[in-house]
Amino acid sequence: MAVGAPGGPVLLALRGLGLGDLLAVVPALRALRRAQRRHHVVLAAPARLAGLLPLIGGVDEVLDVSGPGPVPYDSPDVAVNLHGSGPESILALRRTRPGRLLSHAHDLVPGVDGPPWEPEIHERRRWCRLLEWHGIPADPEDFALRDPGPSPLDGGEVIIHPGAAFRARRWPPDRFARVAAELAGQGHRVVVTGGTSEISLARHVARLAALPEESVLAGRTNPAGLAALTAHAALVVCGDTGMSHLAVAVGTPSVVLYGPVPPALWGPPPDGPHIALWAGRRGDPHGDRPSEGLLEIGVPEVLDAIGRARGVGVR
Repeated sequence: MAVGAPGGPVLLALRGLGLGDLLAVVPALRALRRAQRRHHVVLAAPARLAGLLPLIGGVDEVLDVSGPGPVPYDSPDVAVNLHGSGPESILALRRTRPGRLLSHAHDLVPGVDGPPWEPEIHERRRWCRLLEWHGIPADPEDFALRDPGPSPLDGGEVIIHPGAAFRARRWPPDRFARVAAELAGQGHRVVVTGGTSEISLARHVARLAALPEESVLAGRTNPAGLAALTAHAALVVCGDTGMSHLAVAVGTPSVVLYGPVPPALWGPPPDGPHIALWAGRRGDPHGDRPSEGLLEIGVPEVLDAIGRARGVGVR
């Protein structure tokens, strides 16, 4: 059954993707709230991310949607396509019969006005530019999450996050394990995180690194808990995945390994406490094996980057 309005004007924003994708549109969501203060803001996104709403601000509720739709909502006052280039997401929002649709234009969806899709632009800036084209000022630097509260651990841990949605962006687990073992040998408490689908991977990395069983946190933290853990950690080491965006959003230093996609499109701010490693070789981000460029990044290079990252030294 389609969801109806709660008694006032509704702004419906579609972003039916994962953690990192949501964090990339935080500046746009906040800009929408500033521009539409009278509206009830509904975010069409996976329900598992709802715990992050208090940390984001600007969103009143989550409508559980995965992918570009369908979007079960009737007649929002404003619908905003923060999902992708279309045409699926554009059509899904148009079927809700909004009073106004804000989106990029697409050749296959005539009658929808908007800017052209720009493939070579950073993801945070992309959605701010979309809103600015539609007359809504937006600041791509407004990405920091609110204080997530105390850590579920003691704080000061080094987080190793070996997973990613696609194998093309996963650095080999034995290399993550060598980094984890080096850090543990230096006296740092190392924990291995991941989603429920990455529990076996996290355990494998922990075993290779000779870490204790309790160091594996994969599948044991919800998004809000993971944000709190990350905010109080000393460092994050991960690939091009949601954890890299979370480290940026809470201001924790990170070393991020990029493979098929350059950090200029999805990476951390260049002036922050983050180091992005990239071999300069693009590839298929949805490939079924680690990209060649990612494999060119070696363990010594990562350890050197960790030594340069603020807050953690490897000697």
